[in-house]
Amino acid sequence: MYGNTYGNGNDALQTPETMGKPPKKPLSTSIVIALIAGISAIICVSIFSGNFAKYKKYNSGSGISVTGSASCDFESDLIVWRGSFSSYGVTPKSAYKSIKNDAEVIKKYLTDNGISESELSFSSVSISQRWTTQYNDEGERIGEYLDGYDLYQSVTVTSEDIDKVDAISRDITKLIEANIEFESDSPEYYYTKLDELKLDLIEQATENAKARADIIANGTNARTTRLLSANLGVFQITAQNSDSEYSYGGAFDTSSRNKTATITVKLNYATD
Repeated sequence: MYGNTYGNGNDALQTPETMGKPPKKPLSTSIVIALIAGISAIICVSIFSGNFAKYKKYNSGSGISVTGSASCDFESDLIVWRGSFSSYGVTPKSAYKSIKNDAEVIKKYLTDNGISESELSFSSVSISQRWTTQYNDEGERIGEYLDGYDLYQSVTVTSEDIDKVDAISRDITKLIEANIEFESDSPEYYYTKLDELKLDLIEQATENAKARADIIANGTNARTTRLLSANLGVFQITAQNSDSEYSYGGAFDTSSRNKTATITVKLNYATD
């Protein structure tokens, strides 16, 4: 009687509910792995979709892009004036003696007009041979011969006294009267605090761009959030009150004492 109840040790325990039904088979390992992989894929897709949506929100063409600008008029505080002169001699020695004398006359003229020696700079002397071509009575070239030596030298005046150097550069009559072959270049005007000026303009242009972005956002019931990108334009330094054109690589005027500096800044803001 008892042996019929339990059967052998390998038989499954039978209950009234399961009697007459085949036993359930356990899930195979491959099916479990497939289910886990499927659930993981769904989770990954959800995360990726969320991140992609966030990326599109902040990095697509949406948002506000504005260009701010700033400009400033300023006066140069440094002048550079250059001039050159030459002399001739039958021999190198005589030519050098002549140009040395001219240099002394020029130096005295400049110092007499208030230029200090520290503001003066003479270049080294360059020399070239002067050749003359000979022709016969029929106009045929028959040869060349050395006809002397030409020497060249330049002088540069660098000063913070712009008015003084301006006046000298425009009046070199005495040098010409002294038989000096002097050629005067146009003065060049610079500003020694240009780096500080550029930083101030960048700050002003950035503030101007931000103000424009906020105005646009307020007009559309939006709000600027974080800055997505910023691009700095090139500096344009032109003559004041002139029709000077801006250039792609930036302009840098040295011919005018009074100048205008301009810079642009492009900002791109995300909005919500």
